[in-house]
Amino acid sequence: MTKRRILVTGATGYIGGRLVPRLLDRGHEVVCLARSRRKLAARDWAGREGVVCFQGDVGEAAALTEALAGVEVAYYLVHSMILAGAEYAARDRELAEGFGRAAAAAGVRRIVYLGGLGEAGDDLSEHLRSRRDVEEALGAGGVPVTAFRAAMIIGSGSVSFEILRYLVERLPVMVTPRWIDTECQPIGVADVLRYLVACLEVPGTIGRRLDIGGRDVLTYRKLMDAMASVRGLRRRLVLRVPVLTPRLSSLWIHLVTPIGHRIARPLAEGLRNRVVCRNDDAVRLMPGARLSAREAIEVARGRLESDEVETSWSDAGVVPGDPDWAGGKLFVDAREIAIAASREEVFRAVCRVGGGHGWYAGDILWRIRGAMDRLVGGPGLRRGRRHHEHIRYGDALDFWRVTDVERDRRLELRAEMRLPGVATLSFDLEDDDALPGACRLRQTARFQPKGLFGLAYWYAVLPLHGFVFRGMLRGIRRAAED
Repeated sequence: MTKRRILVTGATGYIGGRLVPRLLDRGHEVVCLARSRRKLAARDWAGREGVVCFQGDVGEAAALTEALAGVEVAYYLVHSMILAGAEYAARDRELAEGFGRAAAAAGVRRIVYLGGLGEAGDDLSEHLRSRRDVEEALGAGGVPVTAFRAAMIIGSGSVSFEILRYLVERLPVMVTPRWIDTECQPIGVADVLRYLVACLEVPGTIGRRLDIGGRDVLTYRKLMDAMASVRGLRRRLVLRVPVLTPRLSSLWIHLVTPIGHRIARPLAEGLRNRVVCRNDDAVRLMPGARLSAREAIEVARGRLESDEVETSWSDAGVVPGDPDWAGGKLFVDAREIAIAASREEVFRAVCRVGGGHGWYAGDILWRIRGAMDRLVGGPGLRRGRRHHEHIRYGDALDFWRVTDVERDRRLELRAEMRLPGVATLSFDLEDDDALPGACRLRQTARFQPKGLFGLAYWYAVLPLHGFVFRGMLRGIRRAAED
């Protein structure tokens, strides 16, 4: 096997975060480009030999030139759909063209891209058409492109798996549009990663468009039946109606699942297209066992239940730094408590907040706030968390994002719920000099309001802080001392 210097863009995303360690296992040197160096450093593989990390955006010429130096193969795993809203298609094409030219200038021999399946034609959704446009744009500089086209990717933490799981678990009766009977060929994330790695050793894949899918072709209705069966649930009753537009479907997905409407809408539009492999070139060039849809669901569920989720769809997106509080009104709610436990024990208790564990106090209030957030287009509480106890920089915790974490010393969360302002919640730990073996935990909620509505919001929720935040501190103390 030839050792190569390989660039992976989107290394902190769902596929990129899983691809990097597999390339390292094959002995390659992997260059990672991401917007946040701290987010890269939080990955389990960041400290491994052979990893080179660069901070920057694929749209920044200087960062791209530096990252591409000496690279033989570049994986393009960037998607701006989450960030750019309705402008994502134009933005994606612009970024891909720039990347293709920069790769050519750097002497890159091949670009590998993961796009979407879908039969070409006037009826192709904007989302899938954008994936094809990116394929073409990446070759703008003349570098051969290996483009893998996949339909629904099923894996622990994937968008498709989460949508499917929540719909089936929460809705014994579903009202669906006509796409419920559209055929698809889902693929397990393990098979996607196998193809992405294997193509490096197969010259016949260079410059090819390769359809990849799992073992079986089935309708979305049958896929839901498979999920229900794996979960031990009765078959869901499905009622087809002709009036559910992609917009209404995306809003429904937003309300029922953790996926926001901005991501859900282009995905819902794509569901009307039949997404089935049109040839077996990938299987012929890179033979190997493939998972069925049911097997992929079983593997994903097993990893979810055993806390072995490597990456999650919620990993994607910008992680803001500390907000600039200068020049504006800042409200602070600071509380402190002494705990008869070590900093290590207290920090472990702090890091269990959110997800299925809850928030130690006032969980009904948190759930109400999450439901209200979903109604106005926010993430709500359903994003949960990647791992039940471990936290890393950039992780999502319900409607919060981890923006600072220092083991046994500090955790900071920034609110991503819909708010008339900017809110953070931080936990700082220090040893208690007056009591050996104990520590003090300081909890600080900060809010910078925007306009009069922001001021009104702060004063409206202020009476609840005593119950929620004081109760949280006491709950953390109980958990740490126990």
